[in-house]
Amino acid sequence: MNNRIVTSIPAHVISPPASEARVFTDAAEAVDAITEIYERNTAFLIDAFTALANGAPIEGRYRAFYPQVSLETNSFGHLDTRLSYGHVTSPGVYTTTLTNPKLFRHYLKEQLSLLMRNHQVPVTVSASTTPIPLHFAFGEGAHVEASAAGFSDIQLRDIFDTPDLTTTDDEIANGEYEPPAGEPFPLAPFTAQRIDYSLARLSHYTATSAKHFQNFVLFTNYQFYVDEFCAYARTLMANGGDGYTAFVEPGNIVTQAGETAPSSGTPLGRLPQMPAYHLKMKGHAGITMVNIGVGPSNAKTITDHVAVLRPHAWLMLGHCAGLRNSQRLGDYVLAHAYVREDHVLDDDLPVWVPIPALAEVQLALEDAVEEITGYEGFELKRIMRTGTVATIDNRNWELRDQRGPVKRLSQSRAIALDMESATIAANGFRFRVPYGTLLCVSDKPLHGELKLPGMATAFYKTQVSQHLQIGIRALQKLGAMPPEKLHSRKLRSFFETAFQ
Repeated sequence: MNNRIVTSIPAHVISPPASEARVFTDAAEAVDAITEIYERNTAFLIDAFTALANGAPIEGRYRAFYPQVSLETNSFGHLDTRLSYGHVTSPGVYTTTLTNPKLFRHYLKEQLSLLMRNHQVPVTVSASTTPIPLHFAFGEGAHVEASAAGFSDIQLRDIFDTPDLTTTDDEIANGEYEPPAGEPFPLAPFTAQRIDYSLARLSHYTATSAKHFQNFVLFTNYQFYVDEFCAYARTLMANGGDGYTAFVEPGNIVTQAGETAPSSGTPLGRLPQMPAYHLKMKGHAGITMVNIGVGPSNAKTITDHVAVLRPHAWLMLGHCAGLRNSQRLGDYVLAHAYVREDHVLDDDLPVWVPIPALAEVQLALEDAVEEITGYEGFELKRIMRTGTVATIDNRNWELRDQRGPVKRLSQSRAIALDMESATIAANGFRFRVPYGTLLCVSDKPLHGELKLPGMATAFYKTQVSQHLQIGIRALQKLGAMPPEKLHSRKLRSFFETAFQ
């Protein structure tokens, strides 16, 4: 039992030796330097905490800082105006704090290479003035408070920095951040602490490590799709992978290509709130599927966190209510516009902001439907409609006075209704992640065809597998595109961060 009594907050700050700023013209060397600072500083915090938990005396406040990268340019010009990222918008000093550089190594190398090439200037790597919270130094799966029982007579935050939500926000991504006079402009859409917050949340919600997430993501609102995805992935693994290297399930259960059973991981007693499954490929070029459940709140929550991984695209595959009498159960809906009545993003992205369809994603989805179903051209209209999808936050909207909702849906030319698609698309727009939606009609409440158990069972048996294969094929098509083509300039604002 620890009987130490602390009568005041330690005033003396203990930190690792200061790091000199270093200038680099090689992106790989810059990332190595970032990694060195990050690993040294997180190790310092972990070692200090471990020593105190084992009874060492408290000698002050223990603090270490995130690494940062900076760039300065004196010109408005850049070499390649075709790119949607990889350049700054005006002369000035730009900087961002960084975290977990091993996870983001490929991403950081690409972003820094583009910056140095486009502006013909070096980058500077140094320690920032932003403290690393102790919880984030430990990384995923750490239960810091439980380990602090050895010195429970003091507040942990009196001797270590803890997450600071007053500065962990989306102001940069939302286009609302204005640096104080004389301060540098942001170089990336997310700060290190905002990223660490989401990495921890991803592990909590999905029961898989952030390192397993791939750059192409499928979101769904039904477990049936996940079951099909798992069967597809296990078959791939048993047959050698066909370019995919591993399949990861909740609990970080890993089946390697060429194997028929998992080789590592911990089986879970129950699934997490939004379980994730990862069909991995080298360079994070594979496919992640997440069952987000039902509702716009879940849709916003998971995309808020997946966005910090800077994926190349995400798609929504799910069920919807068909609103036109000409539609049949099992028909597909390719969204080209959205009516946002979900409300969860109103404070971050006003409803007057249009959410455009992205040509690259729309074409990939339509081509995938043609390839998987065998319908082409005008014949494709037999099974698919392109139009407006409305997303609402009330699953039982049919039980209210329908005159208002039905009138709005008709005036908007909506052809389908669900509870997630517009939220996912809007967050893709907000975070500059290419997005798309392909839904499957599972009921027609305006025309007396409600989703009843018998109808649902037949529907699931015939449509889920085909729908999933279309989503996978579409992501494979997107993955074959050069990133500079997929990441459209239409998602970038007037004053944009340089990092993708």
